[in-house]
Amino acid sequence: MTNSERSVLRFADFQLDFQRAELLGPGGDTIKLRPKTFTMLHVMATNAGRVLSKQELMTAVWPNVTVGEDSIFQCIREIRSALGDDDRRMVKSVSGRGYIFEADVVSVAETESPATAAGPSGVTESESPVAGPAAGATTSRRRWGLRSMVAGAALGCFALGLAVAAPTLVPRLFTRPPLTIEVMPITATTDDPQSREVAATVSGRLTDGLSKIRTIRVQAPRRQTGTPNAETVSQSTSSADLVLRADLQKRSQSWAMQAQLINAATGEVKWSTTFTVESDGTDLVTQESRLAARIGYPVALTLNAMTHARLPAPSSKIVIDQANAFINSTSRERAATAQEMLEKALAAHPDDVDLGAALAAQLLRGIQTKWYTPAEAEKAEARAQALLEHARQSEPNYIPVLDGYCRFLEATNRFVESLVACADALSFDPWNGLVLFQTGMSQLQLGRFTDALATFQEADRVDTPQVSRWTWLLGAGFTLVMLNRDEEALPWLERSRAITPGTGHTDMVIAAADQRLGRFEEAKAALARGMALRPGTTVKNVGLPTKNESAAYLARAEEIDNLLVAAGLPLQ
Repeated sequence: MTNSERSVLRFADFQLDFQRAELLGPGGDTIKLRPKTFTMLHVMATNAGRVLSKQELMTAVWPNVTVGEDSIFQCIREIRSALGDDDRRMVKSVSGRGYIFEADVVSVAETESPATAAGPSGVTESESPVAGPAAGATTSRRRWGLRSMVAGAALGCFALGLAVAAPTLVPRLFTRPPLTIEVMPITATTDDPQSREVAATVSGRLTDGLSKIRTIRVQAPRRQTGTPNAETVSQSTSSADLVLRADLQKRSQSWAMQAQLINAATGEVKWSTTFTVESDGTDLVTQESRLAARIGYPVALTLNAMTHARLPAPSSKIVIDQANAFINSTSRERAATAQEMLEKALAAHPDDVDLGAALAAQLLRGIQTKWYTPAEAEKAEARAQALLEHARQSEPNYIPVLDGYCRFLEATNRFVESLVACADALSFDPWNGLVLFQTGMSQLQLGRFTDALATFQEADRVDTPQVSRWTWLLGAGFTLVMLNRDEEALPWLERSRAITPGTGHTDMVIAAADQRLGRFEEAKAALARGMALRPGTTVKNVGLPTKNESAAYLARAEEIDNLLVAAGLPLQ
């Protein structure tokens, strides 16, 4: 196809123009689709008549990114809505296999005539079916236009369209080349078989995790002679922009790790860390997962920050860190102090995206913890949404913004949208336990209890960021109580309460578990602790907002409410 041609797919009175990223309806009107939904429709239309597995669709639409099936379901729903396919005649589900696009699709190559200077010119179209019964037919027709009359208007429309589409087009047109990072084999400083094996496993986990980040390129570990340092890195890895190296030391009851991210060209250390991971009380697989995550999580944040110009001022970062420090000793008063700190800092730096995202997260925390009256919660939600929308326009692929938007959708009970947004956030940092927690909460309230439990357990395996550890511990414990697995739930809940007792939620769930296990005195004591932290709690306000919650979740939640009433929770 020449530069003056473009490919258009036609089916059922619709036109799908891939080059222009445009779907036209039967009346010629443009139908808006999200980029991923448009891509999926194009993949299905170009494979009409063939069953596409979910894995094929994931690979085609989200290359090098791990997403859940919810992302596919969301796109399929949007495609069916756009095509008016309520009876599912075009986009059909094939049980146990995937989806099939049942339509006669015709590929059209539209070619502009070179004679454009002398008045009207034609556009010749040659059609050849892609799929369907008319697979051998071809037709041609001529379309006339008045380019000389509309050239000025078209130029103006192009400028306006570019401005409107800027958030979508600018990343495509002006995105920097992706950073290339080489993950060097982790060096075991203690010479024993287990240390060498753990070092090799963690190297592989790091490489696999970083390769899921769509904005970077990863070079797999390669064997080195001697101990690598900044000088040898600079000399030996010129093909990579950055090099990640680490040393692992085995101690009696822990693993000690030192890691550095180094500029391959200059040897400058861009990031470094030293930490330990306990080896007691957890299996080796979990220890390896946490070792990889404690490097991967901050490295992902560092790499993401390197691609964004609007980084926080040093003073803003200090305020954000101080506000986050309140999380583990959460109370309504401390949360209000953190919010006030962020509000003042944002007033001084209104374009600081990090401050806006941090304040939105603080507001959403208040909504989820039920520290606001209904009127206050409504104002907090509107404020958080405005902050996040502003941040998304400024930095759409910035991790703090992606995390905040994921949380916003979950906190406002837009669970399916939240799953999509959280998967997007994880594609930039797959070790983000707080985003995994939000994902699990959406799965839980959609009635997908087993999926939710697995997600909370995965968050515990990565255990980052540690400041949010209590959230996924509570999520796992709550889900196990939902599944009537109370004995298993209590250790998770006690671990969560030991970190953050201030919300009262954990005590309430512990009370329900104890009550069902026949530990009535323990249940009353746990409920009393929760009531002291959350005075005024009744059966009417103890649960989460019910909007969009599944029938399965509501039924299990009612069982827990009845257990709490039996333990002494007031009815009203």
